[in-house]
Amino acid sequence: MTTMLQSILLWLLYLSSFYAFIPSLISRMFGFRVFRRGKSDTQYALTFDDGPDPCYTPRLLDLLHQYEVKATFFVVGEHAASHPDLIRRMYEEGHLIGIHNYIHKTNWLMRPRTVREQIERTGQIIQEITGEETCYYRPPWGIMNLFDFFSKKDRKIILWSSMFQDWKCSVGAEQLTQRMLKKLKGGEILLLHDRGTTLGADAEAPEQMLVALENFMLEAKNRGLRSVRVDTLMNSSARNELIDISQAQVREPIKLKLWKRALVAVWLGWEKLFHWIYHLRPVSLEDPMLHFRSRVYHGARVEMEDGYVMQNGDPIIELHFDNQKLFELGVTSRSTMHLAIRMIRTMELQLPDLAQLVASEPELRSAKAIYGVSMINRGPEKFGFTVQELAPGPFRIASRLYLKLLLSVIHPAGKERLKQRTDQLVPKMIVMPVEDLLERYGQQNRKFVLDAAEQMQKESLVISNENV
Repeated sequence: MTTMLQSILLWLLYLSSFYAFIPSLISRMFGFRVFRRGKSDTQYALTFDDGPDPCYTPRLLDLLHQYEVKATFFVVGEHAASHPDLIRRMYEEGHLIGIHNYIHKTNWLMRPRTVREQIERTGQIIQEITGEETCYYRPPWGIMNLFDFFSKKDRKIILWSSMFQDWKCSVGAEQLTQRMLKKLKGGEILLLHDRGTTLGADAEAPEQMLVALENFMLEAKNRGLRSVRVDTLMNSSARNELIDISQAQVREPIKLKLWKRALVAVWLGWEKLFHWIYHLRPVSLEDPMLHFRSRVYHGARVEMEDGYVMQNGDPIIELHFDNQKLFELGVTSRSTMHLAIRMIRTMELQLPDLAQLVASEPELRSAKAIYGVSMINRGPEKFGFTVQELAPGPFRIASRLYLKLLLSVIHPAGKERLKQRTDQLVPKMIVMPVEDLLERYGQQNRKFVLDAAEQMQKESLVISNENV
């Protein structure tokens, strides 16, 4: 009997290790399926678990507002349901809201179905209050199980790079401040708690957290560091990774002949004048590749997908590539494929930034569509654009001449490219409804961007092979 009991206990140990201990160990050691640290020199993320709390969360929100920083709240579903006003305030003040199960119970002690129900129930509560879904999830105590490894790929599991035992009153505000300041640097994801009623926590512990947090944010401001939402830090990290890859792959710039350098100088000078006259704005200050302006559309009726229509007199957002950036990409790209992939990566990052700008500015939000003219006729539809012929006339002729001149300057193959498949070198209109832009590239729908980029990279290989 003793031997049988030992065998049962041993098998229970094996099963629990496979279900819970090993997945948590892998995620902590190797970061598999989780985001636990960003890549930024100036941004870090404040995250708060276990709330909302009717006493401490309003004071925390006041403090964050005072220092003009954004944070991420991983809320417990039953607390969110009891205090919808606090969830609504988090959302309205621009903070990110994530899921921390419906009750604060470790995933090790729940079946996969129970974990899924906990997540879905909390997500539904958040959506009913804010009107938006959330895909960000932090399991209680950061403990993962096998279900978390194989859950939906669109769920973002967020852990942390630093925690400070702020749930214990014995730590004290002064010592907590010192612990936090030791981790004050870009890329950090800091774990704090705005509620002290969970197992093992002290009810008054958030009081000292608020004191330490104010000291911390004051010092962060003095050092030029700022707290951002976790999704912002994730996007910044992805941007830095793509920049690193692109820089590692670039070649030495092509040496241009004197006449070509003169042509480029005139061309770039004209662009600066154009930007000044028409008040073009960059989509991203960090990487000003894509520019835009608001204007009224003048032209023939354009029918887009899902019944959307753009017609004469409609307000639109007109897109322009930065020619200086295009030139730099062209003369440092190794091939047609390399240039295409680098432009794809740029669009992959810039369209979500544009969607965020449109969503936050009423004038842009009222536009009917985003619109541009491009010679890149194989690929834009993968990002959601409708591609249509330009109406015959002077504008079409001028656009073709200008874009052929542009391509001859920035393309790695130069004039030789113009001799190949000239039937494809025709400027066309690319257009997308603003509603579609917000739906595809809003903060909750970035997976579409990655899928489109992957597909376009495959097509760029085909294009490259055709031109060899």
